[in-house]
Amino acid sequence: MPLLDHLVELRKRMIYALLCFFAVFFVSFYFARPIFSFLIQPALADGYKVVVLDIFEFFFVTVKLSAFVALIVGFPLIAVQIWLFVAPGLYRHEQRAFVPFLVATPFMFYAGCALMYYVVLPYVINFMLTQYAPPDIEKTLRSSDYLERILQLVFAFGFAFEVPVLLTLLIQVGITSSEGLKSKRRYAVVVAFVIAAVLAPPDVVSQIALAIPLIVFYEISILIGGMIERKRARADKATEEAERKAEEEEEKKAGEAAGGS
Repeated sequence: MPLLDHLVELRKRMIYALLCFFAVFFVSFYFARPIFSFLIQPALADGYKVVVLDIFEFFFVTVKLSAFVALIVGFPLIAVQIWLFVAPGLYRHEQRAFVPFLVATPFMFYAGCALMYYVVLPYVINFMLTQYAPPDIEKTLRSSDYLERILQLVFAFGFAFEVPVLLTLLIQVGITSSEGLKSKRRYAVVVAFVIAAVLAPPDVVSQIALAIPLIVFYEISILIGGMIERKRARADKATEEAERKAEEEEEKKAGEAAGGS
């Protein structure tokens, strides 16, 4: 396709992606109250109160929450538009190689969100409000601050669960290798704890809870990368064997033709 046609196609896909985003945004805005009620259940279950301290506070909380849900829920639809733009430029075997990563990306992100909500979040709330706050202080949570912490944790654990997808993709396209990842294992451990210190709440247990999945997924990426490389080596060997046999057949036919003449 000419460059202009590529730009027209890109504009079309961007428009579709924005339409998907805003469609989910307005639906999320309509159901913002039950969504927020779902998010504050870990706090309410432990007896804490979530309060609003400003007239417009919950409106802006609703807008931020709706945009966040639209980004998370609408991501598969947006990813499909990106795929539809990129896929025509790939060979069929390349398309087959990328489809599992396209499916795994939202699945792993949602798995990280589920771990954060059902396992980490209740602990973080209890630890931060019982460990540091005196028992005679009434403990209430401001809605805007609570949502901000939720978003921080969601992106942190969602990102952690994307590590195997990203590293496996890099191995698949040949940018890195399983041996290269093994040689950088000690640096990966340090980077995992640095990322956890930046993204997780400022308590040791939450940071360890984020760093450990990062390290585990790094090791899983090495295992998956080794499987991909072994499969690729077998495929290359089979291709070389088929080419060698084809050359032998051609040489045999050429010899027979020469002997017949």
